[in-house]
Amino acid sequence: MGSRASTLLLSHSQITRLYSRFTSLDKGENGTLSREDFQRIPELAINPLGDRIINAFFSEGEDQVNFRGFMRTLAHFRPIEDNEKSKDQNGPEPLNSRSNKLHFAFRLYDLDKDDKISRDELLQVLRMMVGVNISDEQLGSIADRTIQEADQDGDSAISFAEFVKVLEKVDVEQKMSIRFLH
Repeated sequence: MGSRASTLLLSHSQITRLYSRFTSLDKGENGTLSREDFQRIPELAINPLGDRIINAFFSEGEDQVNFRGFMRTLAHFRPIEDNEKSKDQNGPEPLNSRSNKLHFAFRLYDLDKDDKISRDELLQVLRMMVGVNISDEQLGSIADRTIQEADQDGDSAISFAEFVKVLEKVDVEQKMSIRFLH
């Protein structure tokens, strides 16, 4: 696995647990997972952003993901250990770094992949998260206020740099971690 494994930073036991989970989800027993396989995961089925999260596993135009792709996406959610925070690595940044976790989260909002979050994209994601519990007028107000607070260059959108600035005090490392990867 070489340098790719070093960016994943998964232990042998974590890889074994992931492989066990992967094979239990692989209903076709063909070594790949489809979107339908992911949709059978109860936590994703009830998550309002479930479809966006599922899409993160698939490369553009692909409808199957192999174990390597499965592992690579989930590596973003491995908790950062205290001894990793002080490491000064000259190699590639691990997928579970703060920066990579923020890029992953940003891509969930950047629906058209133009490297900025527009008001419409923010509205779509907010609608996914709250359903019909809030009126369109209230959602519009939330989206406008969010963009107004985050937008520093006046383009009426949120760039990745602005997204990072808004989340600078948020413990992304903790909030974007999955228990079974501990």
